[in-house]
Amino acid sequence: MADFSEYKNVWVFCEQRQGELQNTDFELVSEAKKLATELNCKVVGLLLGENVKGLASEIGGYGADEVVVCDSPLLKDYTTDAYAKVLCDMVNEFKPEVLLIGATNIGRDLAPRIAARLHTGLTADATHLDIDTKGYVEYLRESSTIDVDNTTFDWEDRNLKMTRPAFGGHLMATIICPRFRPQISTVRPGVMKKAAFDKAKADAVQVIEPSFELSAADIKTEVLSIEKAATKMVDLIGADIIVSVGRGISKDVEKGIALAQELADVLGGGVVGASRAVTDAGWLDAMHQVGQTGKTVHPKIYVALGISGAIQHTAGMQDSECIIAINKTDAAPIFGVADYGIVGDLFKVVPQLIEEIKKAKAA
Repeated sequence: MADFSEYKNVWVFCEQRQGELQNTDFELVSEAKKLATELNCKVVGLLLGENVKGLASEIGGYGADEVVVCDSPLLKDYTTDAYAKVLCDMVNEFKPEVLLIGATNIGRDLAPRIAARLHTGLTADATHLDIDTKGYVEYLRESSTIDVDNTTFDWEDRNLKMTRPAFGGHLMATIICPRFRPQISTVRPGVMKKAAFDKAKADAVQVIEPSFELSAADIKTEVLSIEKAATKMVDLIGADIIVSVGRGISKDVEKGIALAQELADVLGGGVVGASRAVTDAGWLDAMHQVGQTGKTVHPKIYVALGISGAIQHTAGMQDSECIIAINKTDAAPIFGVADYGIVGDLFKVVPQLIEEIKKAKAA
């Protein structure tokens, strides 16, 4: 067995953009704290950019014990060459056991490059992470059909168990990297829960500013400008109210989507989500998709209209504070995770529900 005794701590690459940290950074740091507790080690944030030291305390407030800050004018804007070189240099110097990166556009560009340079593995788009085998088995018990009581596990295994959707989301695969370090995973935004900000931890975080080499000759591209396009986006991850539609709207797709939007509006300015069946059919854009192959959401209210409740969908919304399901099939699996269920035709039930909400508000 390989000796990895020199590899320590759980690192998180913190993806600041134009001097602002992303919500994904805080989710990853919070998740890293859980993993670090199981490994009995520290959480270390890695922050690259220009004049970004002031952001370190914010990372500490969500659980980082230390923040490594690499500051250079050449790191002001993201370029693959610069960030990959500095990140690999830091990994070779400090030797983290685990490295987590957000599965964002930048993360998906950066992670495979550094994994190849470091000669280690990479699990992309993970939706669940575990170190402790006992915790992993409990996850399997709740989220899979595996007979865990009659399955043999290595209870001493301390590898990072990285679970991700496979075969188009129809299966979940757990991947380990037992022969190489660091263990690298990109993690889908929204799937990990962000801890509450702790001011005391923010004030106590240790900032490390290591020396590193980076020159213009290391960078083969130049960012001339950053243009922001004003497009209407669907913020499922940040929404407090989501009304999702499934295959049950098939008899009148336009009306079904309109009803979902109207219900979302009367509930308090919610957004419309969708099951994979809806996006595959082209009825709504993929940015509306909730589930293992879409967005993982945690709204205060989640309404499922005509959604059967396949495991791929429920895995992405089952942690919502209040789940309301409307389906004409009383045996639909969605009722198993719902707090409130209505058996009926959504095209009849939803208009009545909208009217009752309007009356209640008027009163």
